[in-house]
Amino acid sequence: MGTRVWTVRDALDWTVAHFEREGVESPRRSAEWLLSAATGLSRVEVYAYHERPLSDAERITLREGVKRRAAGEPLQYVTGEMPFRHIVVRVEPGVFIPRPETEVLVDVALELIADVEDPVVLEMCSGSGCIACAIATERPDARVVATEITPVAVGVARANAERLGVADRVTVLEGDLFAGVPDELRGEVDLVIANPPYIPSGDLPALPAEVLGFEPHLALDGGPDGLDVVRRIAEQAYGWLGPDGVVAMEIDETCAKDASEGVREWYQEVRTVRDLAGRDRVVVGRRI
Repeated sequence: MGTRVWTVRDALDWTVAHFEREGVESPRRSAEWLLSAATGLSRVEVYAYHERPLSDAERITLREGVKRRAAGEPLQYVTGEMPFRHIVVRVEPGVFIPRPETEVLVDVALELIADVEDPVVLEMCSGSGCIACAIATERPDARVVATEITPVAVGVARANAERLGVADRVTVLEGDLFAGVPDELRGEVDLVIANPPYIPSGDLPALPAEVLGFEPHLALDGGPDGLDVVRRIAEQAYGWLGPDGVVAMEIDETCAKDASEGVREWYQEVRTVRDLAGRDRVVVGRRI
Protein backbone atom coordinates (compact mmCIF):
# COMPACT_ATOMS: atom_id res chain seq x y z
CA MET A 1 0.00 0.00 0.00
CA GLY A 2 3.06 2.25 -0.40
CA THR A 3 4.32 5.09 1.83
CA ARG A 4 2.04 7.93 0.70
CA VAL A 5 -0.76 9.24 2.86
CA TRP A 6 -3.76 6.93 2.55
CA THR A 7 -7.26 8.16 3.30
CA VAL A 8 -10.12 5.96 4.43
CA ARG A 9 -11.53 6.11 0.90
CA ASP A 10 -8.16 5.14 -0.65
CA ALA A 11 -7.88 2.16 1.68
CA LEU A 12 -11.46 1.06 1.05
CA ASP A 13 -11.16 1.30 -2.74
CA TRP A 14 -7.82 -0.54 -2.78
CA THR A 15 -9.07 -3.31 -0.47
CA VAL A 16 -12.29 -3.89 -2.43
CA ALA A 17 -10.34 -4.12 -5.70
CA HIS A 18 -7.77 -6.46 -4.14
CA PHE A 19 -10.48 -8.77 -2.76
CA GLU A 20 -12.26 -8.82 -6.12
CA ARG A 21 -9.02 -9.91 -7.81
CA GLU A 22 -8.46 -12.58 -5.13
CA GLY A 23 -12.02 -13.92 -5.41
CA VAL A 24 -12.90 -13.12 -1.78
CA GLU A 25 -16.60 -13.56 -1.03
CA SER A 26 -18.47 -10.27 -0.42
CA PRO A 27 -15.43 -8.08 -1.15
CA ARG A 28 -17.00 -4.73 -0.18
CA ARG A 29 -18.54 -6.04 3.03
CA SER A 30 -15.23 -7.64 3.98
CA ALA A 31 -13.35 -4.41 3.23
CA GLU A 32 -15.79 -2.31 5.26
CA TRP A 33 -15.55 -4.58 8.30
CA LEU A 34 -11.74 -4.75 8.18
CA LEU A 35 -11.42 -0.98 7.81
CA SER A 36 -13.89 -0.49 10.63
CA ALA A 37 -11.90 -2.84 12.86
CA ALA A 38 -8.60 -1.12 11.99
CA THR A 39 -9.81 2.46 12.50
CA GLY A 40 -12.51 2.17 15.16
CA LEU A 41 -14.97 3.83 12.78
CA SER A 42 -18.40 2.30 12.29
CA ARG A 43 -19.24 1.04 8.81
CA VAL A 44 -21.36 4.19 8.30
CA GLU A 45 -18.50 6.42 9.49
CA VAL A 46 -16.16 4.74 7.00
CA TYR A 47 -18.14 6.60 4.32
CA ALA A 48 -18.82 9.76 6.34
CA TYR A 49 -15.11 10.31 7.10
CA HIS A 50 -13.70 9.04 3.83
CA GLU A 51 -11.07 11.81 3.63
CA ARG A 52 -9.59 11.02 7.05
CA PRO A 53 -5.97 9.87 6.78
CA LEU A 54 -5.02 6.48 8.23
CA SER A 55 -2.31 6.38 10.87
CA ASP A 56 0.67 4.08 10.43
CA ALA A 57 -0.73 1.74 13.11
CA GLU A 58 -4.12 1.59 11.36
CA ARG A 59 -2.49 0.79 8.03
CA ILE A 60 -0.47 -2.03 9.59
CA THR A 61 -3.59 -3.47 11.23
CA LEU A 62 -5.55 -3.22 7.99
CA ARG A 63 -2.74 -4.77 5.94
CA GLU A 64 -2.57 -7.77 8.28
CA GLY A 65 -6.35 -8.20 8.17
CA VAL A 66 -6.41 -8.01 4.38
CA LYS A 67 -3.71 -10.67 4.17
CA ARG A 68 -5.61 -13.04 6.48
CA ARG A 69 -8.95 -12.52 4.73
CA ALA A 70 -7.42 -12.97 1.26
CA ALA A 71 -5.97 -16.29 2.49
CA GLY A 72 -9.53 -17.50 3.17
CA GLU A 73 -9.76 -16.93 6.93
CA PRO A 74 -13.34 -16.14 8.03
CA LEU A 75 -13.99 -12.43 8.39
CA GLN A 76 -15.24 -12.91 11.97
CA TYR A 77 -11.91 -14.38 13.08
CA VAL A 78 -10.03 -11.52 11.45
CA THR A 79 -12.14 -8.77 13.07
CA GLY A 80 -12.64 -10.77 16.27
CA GLU A 81 -16.36 -10.18 16.60
CA MET A 82 -19.79 -11.19 15.36
CA PRO A 83 -23.16 -9.40 15.79
CA PHE A 84 -25.82 -11.72 17.24
CA ARG A 85 -29.35 -10.48 17.89
CA HIS A 86 -28.96 -7.41 20.15
CA ILE A 87 -25.37 -8.09 21.20
CA VAL A 88 -21.92 -8.38 19.64
CA VAL A 89 -19.80 -11.32 20.78
CA ARG A 90 -16.06 -11.83 20.46
CA VAL A 91 -14.81 -14.85 18.54
CA GLU A 92 -11.37 -16.23 17.78
CA PRO A 93 -9.89 -19.24 15.97
CA GLY A 94 -10.93 -22.45 17.71
CA VAL A 95 -14.39 -21.09 18.55
CA PHE A 96 -17.44 -21.75 16.38
CA ILE A 97 -18.71 -18.59 14.65
CA PRO A 98 -22.39 -17.84 15.46
CA ARG A 99 -24.79 -18.09 12.53
CA PRO A 100 -27.81 -15.86 11.83
CA GLU A 101 -30.13 -18.90 11.78
CA THR A 102 -29.24 -19.60 15.42
CA GLU A 103 -31.08 -16.40 16.31
CA VAL A 104 -34.25 -18.39 15.50
CA LEU A 105 -33.28 -20.89 18.23
CA VAL A 106 -33.14 -18.01 20.74
CA ASP A 107 -36.54 -16.78 19.52
CA VAL A 108 -37.97 -20.23 20.24
CA ALA A 109 -36.26 -20.37 23.63
CA LEU A 110 -37.63 -17.01 24.75
CA GLU A 111 -41.11 -18.04 23.63
CA LEU A 112 -40.88 -21.31 25.58
CA ILE A 113 -39.96 -19.57 28.85
CA ALA A 114 -42.12 -16.48 28.34
CA ASP A 115 -44.48 -17.40 31.18
CA VAL A 116 -41.84 -18.81 33.54
CA GLU A 117 -40.70 -16.66 36.45
CA ASP A 118 -36.94 -16.59 37.10
CA PRO A 119 -36.26 -19.35 34.54
CA VAL A 120 -33.30 -21.70 34.91
CA VAL A 121 -31.68 -22.50 31.57
CA LEU A 122 -29.00 -25.04 30.68
CA GLU A 123 -27.14 -24.51 27.44
CA MET A 124 -25.03 -27.28 25.94
CA CYS A 125 -22.21 -26.81 23.37
CA SER A 126 -22.04 -23.09 24.17
CA GLY A 127 -19.17 -22.08 21.86
CA SER A 128 -18.81 -18.28 22.06
CA GLY A 129 -21.61 -18.08 24.63
CA CYS A 130 -23.80 -16.13 22.20
CA ILE A 131 -26.99 -18.04 23.07
CA ALA A 132 -26.47 -17.87 26.83
CA CYS A 133 -25.59 -14.16 26.74
CA ALA A 134 -28.50 -13.33 24.41
CA ILE A 135 -31.01 -15.08 26.67
CA ALA A 136 -29.58 -13.41 29.79
CA THR A 137 -29.65 -10.02 28.06
CA GLU A 138 -33.24 -10.36 26.87
CA ARG A 139 -34.53 -12.09 30.03
CA PRO A 140 -32.92 -10.22 32.95
CA ASP A 141 -34.50 -12.65 35.44
CA ALA A 142 -33.01 -15.76 33.80
CA ARG A 143 -30.16 -17.81 35.23
CA VAL A 144 -28.13 -19.61 32.57
CA VAL A 145 -25.59 -22.38 33.08
CA ALA A 146 -23.65 -23.06 29.88
CA THR A 147 -21.26 -25.93 29.20
CA GLU A 148 -18.52 -26.27 26.60
CA ILE A 149 -15.93 -29.00 26.07
CA THR A 150 -13.06 -26.93 24.61
CA PRO A 151 -10.98 -24.71 26.94
CA VAL A 152 -10.51 -21.94 24.35
CA ALA A 153 -14.28 -21.61 23.87
CA VAL A 154 -14.87 -21.66 27.64
CA GLY A 155 -12.51 -18.71 27.98
CA VAL A 156 -14.17 -16.78 25.16
CA ALA A 157 -17.70 -17.45 26.47
CA ARG A 158 -16.75 -16.32 29.97
CA ALA A 159 -15.13 -13.17 28.58
CA ASN A 160 -18.23 -12.42 26.49
CA ALA A 161 -20.50 -12.80 29.53
CA GLU A 162 -18.23 -10.46 31.49
CA ARG A 163 -17.98 -7.88 28.72
CA LEU A 164 -21.76 -7.89 28.15
CA GLY A 165 -22.50 -7.43 31.84
CA VAL A 166 -24.30 -10.74 32.40
CA ALA A 167 -21.57 -12.74 34.15
CA ASP A 168 -23.56 -12.63 37.40
CA ARG A 169 -26.30 -14.71 35.70
CA VAL A 170 -24.32 -16.71 33.12
CA THR A 171 -22.04 -19.44 34.43
CA VAL A 172 -19.80 -21.17 31.88
CA LEU A 173 -18.51 -24.63 32.83
CA GLU A 174 -15.91 -26.75 31.06
CA GLY A 175 -17.06 -30.30 30.41
CA ASP A 176 -18.82 -32.75 28.11
CA LEU A 177 -22.52 -31.83 28.02
CA PHE A 178 -24.07 -32.26 31.49
CA ALA A 179 -20.96 -33.72 33.16
CA GLY A 180 -20.03 -30.62 35.16
CA VAL A 181 -23.49 -29.24 35.91
CA PRO A 182 -24.15 -28.86 39.67
CA ASP A 183 -26.30 -31.74 40.90
CA GLU A 184 -28.54 -29.30 42.78
CA LEU A 185 -30.06 -28.32 39.42
CA ARG A 186 -31.29 -31.83 38.67
CA GLY A 187 -35.07 -31.66 38.18
CA GLU A 188 -35.06 -27.87 38.52
CA VAL A 189 -34.29 -26.75 34.94
CA ASP A 190 -36.96 -25.02 32.84
CA LEU A 191 -35.17 -25.16 29.49
CA VAL A 192 -32.30 -27.14 27.98
CA ILE A 193 -31.07 -25.49 24.80
CA ALA A 194 -28.29 -26.40 22.39
CA ASN A 195 -26.78 -25.71 19.01
CA PRO A 196 -24.87 -29.02 18.91
CA PRO A 197 -22.64 -30.39 16.14
CA TYR A 198 -25.20 -31.59 13.58
CA ILE A 199 -23.57 -31.89 10.16
CA PRO A 200 -23.54 -35.54 8.99
CA SER A 201 -19.90 -36.67 8.79
CA GLY A 202 -20.23 -37.49 5.10
CA ASP A 203 -21.35 -33.93 4.32
CA LEU A 204 -18.33 -32.22 5.89
CA PRO A 205 -16.13 -32.30 2.74
CA ALA A 206 -18.81 -30.30 0.88
CA LEU A 207 -18.69 -27.38 3.34
CA PRO A 208 -17.16 -24.08 2.15
CA ALA A 209 -13.37 -23.96 2.39
CA GLU A 210 -13.36 -21.16 4.96
CA VAL A 211 -15.60 -23.25 7.24
CA LEU A 212 -13.81 -26.57 6.76
CA GLY A 213 -10.34 -25.06 6.83
CA PHE A 214 -10.70 -22.76 9.83
CA GLU A 215 -13.62 -23.60 12.12
CA PRO A 216 -13.36 -26.36 14.76
CA HIS A 217 -14.52 -29.72 13.35
CA LEU A 218 -15.67 -30.75 16.84
CA ALA A 219 -18.39 -28.09 16.56
CA LEU A 220 -19.50 -29.33 13.13
CA ASP A 221 -19.36 -33.13 13.00
CA GLY A 222 -22.61 -34.69 14.20
CA GLY A 223 -21.65 -38.28 13.38
CA PRO A 224 -22.90 -40.54 10.57
CA ASP A 225 -26.45 -39.15 10.51
CA GLY A 226 -25.77 -35.82 12.19
CA LEU A 227 -27.65 -36.77 15.35
CA ASP A 228 -25.05 -38.29 17.69
CA VAL A 229 -24.97 -35.32 20.06
CA VAL A 230 -28.64 -34.47 19.55
CA ARG A 231 -29.63 -37.92 20.86
CA ARG A 232 -27.27 -37.67 23.85
CA ILE A 233 -28.68 -34.29 24.83
CA ALA A 234 -32.30 -35.44 24.45
CA GLU A 235 -31.72 -38.48 26.66
CA GLN A 236 -29.63 -36.77 29.34
CA ALA A 237 -31.71 -33.58 29.49
CA TYR A 238 -34.74 -35.51 30.70
CA GLY A 239 -33.31 -35.98 34.20
CA TRP A 240 -32.38 -32.31 34.57
CA LEU A 241 -35.68 -30.81 33.45
CA GLY A 242 -38.43 -30.11 35.93
CA PRO A 243 -42.06 -31.00 35.25
CA ASP A 244 -43.21 -29.22 32.08
CA GLY A 245 -39.58 -28.38 31.22
CA VAL A 246 -38.61 -28.12 27.56
CA VAL A 247 -35.68 -28.98 25.33
CA ALA A 248 -34.87 -27.04 22.14
CA MET A 249 -32.03 -27.89 19.74
CA GLU A 250 -30.84 -26.58 16.41
CA ILE A 251 -30.65 -29.30 13.76
CA ASP A 252 -29.69 -29.84 10.13
CA GLU A 253 -32.71 -29.53 7.85
CA THR A 254 -31.94 -32.92 6.27
CA CYS A 255 -32.19 -34.62 9.68
CA ALA A 256 -35.42 -33.02 10.91
CA LYS A 257 -37.63 -36.12 10.65
CA ASP A 258 -35.11 -38.41 12.37
CA ALA A 259 -34.36 -35.77 15.01
CA SER A 260 -38.06 -35.45 15.84
CA GLU A 261 -38.41 -39.22 16.15
CA GLY A 262 -35.40 -39.37 18.46
CA VAL A 263 -36.71 -36.60 20.69
CA ARG A 264 -40.17 -38.21 20.73
CA GLU A 265 -38.70 -41.20 22.59
CA TRP A 266 -38.36 -38.96 25.65
CA TYR A 267 -40.70 -36.01 25.20
CA GLN A 268 -44.20 -35.02 24.20
CA GLU A 269 -45.52 -32.10 22.12
CA VAL A 270 -42.54 -32.58 19.77
CA ARG A 271 -42.42 -30.14 16.88
CA THR A 272 -39.99 -28.50 14.49
CA VAL A 273 -39.63 -24.78 13.82
CA ARG A 274 -38.46 -23.35 10.50
CA ASP A 275 -35.87 -20.63 10.04
CA LEU A 276 -36.36 -17.49 7.96
CA ALA A 277 -35.42 -19.40 4.81
CA GLY A 278 -38.20 -21.92 5.45
CA ARG A 279 -35.87 -24.77 6.45
CA ASP A 280 -36.56 -27.03 9.43
CA ARG A 281 -34.08 -25.67 11.96
CA VAL A 282 -35.17 -26.29 15.57
CA VAL A 283 -36.66 -29.36 17.26
CA VAL A 284 -38.64 -28.86 20.48
CA GLY A 285 -39.99 -31.31 23.05
CA ARG A 286 -41.69 -30.99 26.43
CA ARG A 287 -41.18 -33.14 29.52
CA ILE A 288 -44.54 -34.08 31.00
